[in-house]
Amino acid sequence: MTTAPGRALDARERLDWLHLARVEGLGPRGFETLLRRAGSAAEALRLLADPSFAPGRRLVVPRRDDIETEFERAARLGIRFLALPDPDYPALMRAVDGAPPVLSVKGQVALLARAAVALVGARNASGLGRKMAGLLASGLAEAGLVVVSGLARGIDTEAHRASLAGGTVAVLAGGLERPYPPENQALFEAIAEQGLVLSEMRLWQGPRGQDFPRRNRLISALSLGVVVVEAARRSGSLITARMAGEQGRDVMAVPGSPLDPRCEGSNDLLRDGATLVTSVADVLAALPPAAHRSGPFLRQFREPAPDLFLAADAPESAGSRLSGPVPGHADAVLDLLTHGAIDIDELGRMAGLDAASLSGALFDLELSGLIERLPGNRVAQGVMSATRE
Repeated sequence: MTTAPGRALDARERLDWLHLARVEGLGPRGFETLLRRAGSAAEALRLLADPSFAPGRRLVVPRRDDIETEFERAARLGIRFLALPDPDYPALMRAVDGAPPVLSVKGQVALLARAAVALVGARNASGLGRKMAGLLASGLAEAGLVVVSGLARGIDTEAHRASLAGGTVAVLAGGLERPYPPENQALFEAIAEQGLVLSEMRLWQGPRGQDFPRRNRLISALSLGVVVVEAARRSGSLITARMAGEQGRDVMAVPGSPLDPRCEGSNDLLRDGATLVTSVADVLAALPPAAHRSGPFLRQFREPAPDLFLAADAPESAGSRLSGPVPGHADAVLDLLTHGAIDIDELGRMAGLDAASLSGALFDLELSGLIERLPGNRVAQGVMSATRE
């Protein structure tokens, strides 16, 4: 998402943004495409209400009454909805491709303007792993950094507890009315009071399996770097580390025993070039100098990486959502594309389409997640195209 910070939305605009963000099957990429075409969230909703718009797309638009109910419930609970244009929306996250259009937050929103480091790791962490997480989290908080984690058992829990007084942000896989796991309810309430809790999901939605990778991408997006303490191979913490690398963040790991399966993944990160961390000083040394100054901080980013979790935006599997025919000239255009970038004007010539027809075909493909628009007026196959067979 490339929306720049601007004025805060008024109440009606915020409700429209929330409504559009809650359309099932749309996702951040589809949201951006539709908003760019329509010019406003209200106009985008009017387009979606037209049965002839985007035929073959499995987009489920919620009732306005349900959105108003969520909006009112949030107000009663002291929960705010931050939209991408809002000045309080986290700057680091705004710069990431596929940033959530709307976040629900509760607590000290000012923490989002401070430099942050993510601390994640095993749920079944060892005693030494938990101790190390606590030492790192408390030391980072004392250094003026916000500690971000996912409220999970084990390392996440220790990270939040140790940094609560200095500033911590908990990112949830489900909605803010459904914190998980249940045994962290008291910790969740303490963070909502002293720190900040954050989610992109409906308030009352419980966490699902596919929601945890989405949460992990938000953890890394909020942070200058990610520190992994104990992670087995194929663990969620490695997803966070991978997303951090793709978002241009620093990836760090604490070394562990080669005999402990809980450390195999984190040791692999070190073998692959992650920064070795044995103390808070190691983390601070790896971060950009601006991270040690108070106030908002925005570093330079690499080219945005593809949104690997676009498929999780659909209410069903990606294959079922994309199984229908792609309308108009879109199939012919898609057949000409590979994962390598091609100039859009050249693509139009190859397809034998005029500018209007090509634009319509590219819009249909982009809305489905089948293509990726790239800088320099170029386009390539998207990550969803492989699931279309």
